[in-house]
Amino acid sequence: MRVLVAEDEEILAELVATGLRRAGFAVDTVYSGDAALAYLGLHDYDVVVLDRDLPRVHGDDVARRLVASGSRTRILMLTASGSMEDRVAGLDLGADDYVSKPFEFPELVSRVRALRRRSARPVPPQLERHGIRLDTVRRSALRDGRELDLSPKEFTVLQLLLEADGGTVGAEELLERAWDANADPFTGAVRVCMSKLRAKLGEPALIRTVQGVGYAL
Repeated sequence: MRVLVAEDEEILAELVATGLRRAGFAVDTVYSGDAALAYLGLHDYDVVVLDRDLPRVHGDDVARRLVASGSRTRILMLTASGSMEDRVAGLDLGADDYVSKPFEFPELVSRVRALRRRSARPVPPQLERHGIRLDTVRRSALRDGRELDLSPKEFTVLQLLLEADGGTVGAEELLERAWDANADPFTGAVRVCMSKLRAKLGEPALIRTVQGVGYAL
């Protein structure tokens, strides 16, 4: 759900981040290895897209420290070299997958999704509750057989509510897992998204507000 893109070519980093956001991920971008380590220490990322040749702290060192910390974050390493030796070296450092530049963007998105499914927070291919069926692979949602036209953010929020299996999900957790680091917690973004999601789900209402705690489905 939440991805960190660590790439020193800023234009490429922003292009990758924009594409991943359109695919439904919350994405932060950094342009150096020390910034990557700082963000990884602050937030619980599912996947880091890690350029190997980062300035200040090399991507290899970022990978080593992340693995040594016991983090659940999966590593998708990027490199300008596609040689077998480089791929083996990257995987030996603890990377979970390896992509050479230039790459086809649909493949990158597919690999990020695959790593998300392999994370320590496994997500079933389909989630169902109260007539809602969410296909996390095809990114489709139905209520009682009716297709729901959800934005990527609404889909992610609904997925988090379904994963909770009737439990309450706090607004802070939703912000942490569905929005990026630039989200202002005082803008009411979660409340606005929840209002739109409720309208699209229709009647009878399924999402309830647990006062002072969060939301439950």
